[in-house]
Amino acid sequence: MKDLFGKAILDFQTNNSPEDLITATSISEEDEMSVQYLFRSYDEMPKIEQKALQLASGKVLDVGCGAGSHSLTLQNDRNLDVMAIDISEKAIATCKLRGLENTKVQNILDFEGQKFDTILLLMNGTGIFGKLVNCNQYLSKLKSLLNPGGQILIDSSDIIYMFDEDEDGGKWIPSEKEYYGELEFTISYKGEKETPFDWLYLDYNTLQNAAIANGLQCELVLEGEHYDYLAKLSI
Repeated sequence: MKDLFGKAILDFQTNNSPEDLITATSISEEDEMSVQYLFRSYDEMPKIEQKALQLASGKVLDVGCGAGSHSLTLQNDRNLDVMAIDISEKAIATCKLRGLENTKVQNILDFEGQKFDTILLLMNGTGIFGKLVNCNQYLSKLKSLLNPGGQILIDSSDIIYMFDEDEDGGKWIPSEKEYYGELEFTISYKGEKETPFDWLYLDYNTLQNAAIANGLQCELVLEGEHYDYLAKLSI
């Protein structure tokens, strides 16, 4: 991976002529994304993200923290003990420049040695699972990092609306996919193209079934305006 996402984040933080990110998926055309959006304040966040930050308590792990906006809100406005992790070295470098005190370049599957009261996975937190078949591996890992009484706050979207309907009102979904929420994602930045990667959108019922299969309770906390939702998982 070229870490173009992290490069864009660090460019914005250091005023190094940042440009918009160009994103595309296996079912959608190219779209421009302003890097500035990743630096949003609490007041600029969608209601689902605001709700997750309101519910966060105790010792917090922010998984896939990006530019660190969620962690900064919890650290600076809520005085919570937050650890922010991301696989992007440049994203973590940005988090440090922004004043986050506890950061680490880390894949969640390799994380060891600490437990948390709240684990956050936001901005389509199920995305990092990649494929439906990986859900058990990730949920089992996340569960192992929870303190007694702890919670996992995770958001995603049901993207069934993006598929064409047939004459009977059913959805036409390509048969090569195990599950319709499995997408291939590509990012371009400053003329460079990232290696495509798997990204998973989960409808709530599928997430709930996966949670139950892993000994977790699943509660629908909030639904957004566009098929998106926030869920709370707990032991």
